Formats: sequence, structure tokens, C-alpha cells
Amino acid sequence: MPSLIRDRASSSAQMLAVFDDDATLRAALAFEAALAEASAAEGVISADDAKQIAAACAAYPVSAAELAEEAAFTGTLTIPLVKHLRAQAGAAGKSAHVGATSQDVSDTVMILQAKQGLALIETDLARMSAALAALARTHAQTPMLGRTLMQAARPISFGLKVAQWMLAVDAARARLTREGQDALVIEFGGAAGTRADLKGKGAAIGMRLAKSLGLGAALPWHTRRDAVAGLASALAITAGSLAKIAKDIALMAQSEVGEAAEPRQEGRGGSSAMPHKRNATSCQVVLSAALRTPGLAASILTALPQEHERGMGGWQIEGPVLAELFELTHGAVALLTPVIEELELYPEVMAANLAAADVGDDLGESAALVASALEIHGRG
Repeated sequence: MPSLIRDRASSSAQMLAVFDDDATLRAALAFEAALAEASAAEGVISADDAKQIAAACAAYPVSAAELAEEAAFTGTLTIPLVKHLRAQAGAAGKSAHVGATSQDVSDTVMILQAKQGLALIETDLARMSAALAALARTHAQTPMLGRTLMQAARPISFGLKVAQWMLAVDAARARLTREGQDALVIEFGGAAGTRADLKGKGAAIGMRLAKSLGLGAALPWHTRRDAVAGLASALAITAGSLAKIAKDIALMAQSEVGEAAEPRQEGRGGSSAMPHKRNATSCQVVLSAALRTPGLAASILTALPQEHERGMGGWQIEGPVLAELFELTHGAVALLTPVIEELELYPEVMAANLAAADVGDDLGESAALVASALEIHGRG
């Protein structure tokens, strides 16, 4: 069974809800209801049958937990889902799921959830980007020690460090938007991707289905998984970019450095054995996410070469793997955003560490570079 103790620590309640069993069932039933409506509009099934199917979807009689057991036996959620839907719809049940196949449902459900997931991530990334821009602007000339290869280097401004964080977040947002545009499309091809049994109305039904579900229309993509792989990669890159920020903050927060700290929250960041400690707990979660996401993205990349018209074993891994990528990435975004917004800074310690390194006080073109970064940010 899913474990909230394990999963909630690395994700957000909102993203876990997007991918939970009830949400998956709702999305699958939304596909079936929309398909029936689209098929009726194109004269492939009767309007009365479509109404009965939609009503059966609304009053679906089987819980997600019961379906899970049946799906484990049949090998796919769609087989038991459609069986119970047809029984619930009575005589109209014969018209349910016409022209579709199990993968059409699974893929479209995954994409519907991805759409919600991307919206959650974008909302928090936009907040983070705005907070970073404000921080960079405020500290464009705040001197601190630059560090290369983990050693004292030359002076920089804290604003320049933040501006680099900001540009990486902006690039992650743009990448997710691009990949989302490619990936957020319906899957509707039928048994072998030919849209058979639809009286030549497959394209029109697909257009109606896409519009009803709020997704883009597309040709069948059963074994073309590049868009899913692109989205998975963008999520992993986002997690890695956030982890770079988290690592910098955690290093600045070390006791021996003391230049920054996560916002104070009662009961957070402590130690069960050492009450004096103030751990960078949110940064820890973000860094953990970045250790897990590359392997998940690699799994989806590995599954790209799929067999013939419908693959075996490849696309079946994508749903749970993509869900985990979304959960980890939003967990990182949701935790790091308030850290950035309320980051505790100690400019006097930055100045003292810089003086102790005895590397001068020339900030170079830090302020001008911050201004250029903010201009790029503004154009985005």
C-alpha cells in the first residue's frame, strides 16, 4: 500500500492527491464519458447510449481499492474498469469504450495528471522566481566571498549568486512549458493505432475528446514516447537546478560559515539527540529529490525503444515513474520556495568571512551582471 509516512516527507499533499488512486479512477472515467459523448456527436454510438454511459461513469460502483486487485490480475486497470462500467450502463454498455484500447486510457490518464502536476509546479516556481529576483536586486552589491572548488576564491556579491539561481529557475520553467506543450495531448488510437471500428470518424472523435478533456489532439503515439521522455527529463533537470540552490544555502548555513539560514519554524530543523542544532531540513529534502530523479528519468529514457505498434513492458512503467518524478519535483519546489522567500541572511558574517580570506574587495562587474540577469528575467 502507498505510504504517507514515506511519500509525504518528500512531496506535497497537493501533488500526492493528483496521482492518488481516486484521482486516477476519476480521470479514467472522465476519458470514458468524454469518449462516449464524442462518439455520439459523430454518430458512432447513439446519444441515448452516451447519456447512459456518462451516468454510469458518474455512479461508478467499484472503489479504487477493489479495482486495484482486479487490475493486478488482468495486467491493466482498463479491463476491469470497462467491465464494471458496461455492467453499470446496462444495455448501453455495449457502446462503452468503442474504438479505444487499454493504453489509450492509461496514457491519457497519465497526461491528465501531468497537466495538473505541471500547474502546481509552475505556480510555485513562479513564486520562487519572483522572490529570487527581489533578493538579487536587493543584494546586487552585498559583498561576500566567492568560492571555487570549495575554497576561498575572489569577492562576489550575494546578489550575483542569487541571480544565477534565478536564471536556472527561469530556464527550468521555460523547459517544462516547452515539454508540456508536446506532452499534454490525448492518446487515442485503438487496438493497433489505426482507429478502427469508428466508421471513419476517428479523427473527429479524437478532436472532440481532446477538447472535452482540455488536452491537445494528436495522432496515435502508442510507441512514440519521446514527449513523455522529454517531460521526465525536464522534471529531473528542474529538481537538479533546485538542488544547486539548496546545496549553496546548506553550505552557507554551516556552523563554521554562518552566512544564511533557513527560516525559523518551531519544531523544524532540530535534532533528536542534539538540541543545539539548526539543520537545513528543507534543503535536505530538495537534495534528496535530486539524487532520486535522474534514475527515474533514465528509466523512461531506457523505455523509448518499444516494440512494433504497442510495446510490452516499456510504456507500462511510465505512469508510476512519472508520478514519482512529479511528486519529488513538487516536493522540492514547495519546500524551497518559502525558504527563498524568508531566507535569513547575515551580511555582516559574509563581510567578515570575506575579510578573513584576505582576497581584496573588488566585486568586479557583479552589479552589472545582476542587472543583466534581471533584464533577461524580465523578458521571460
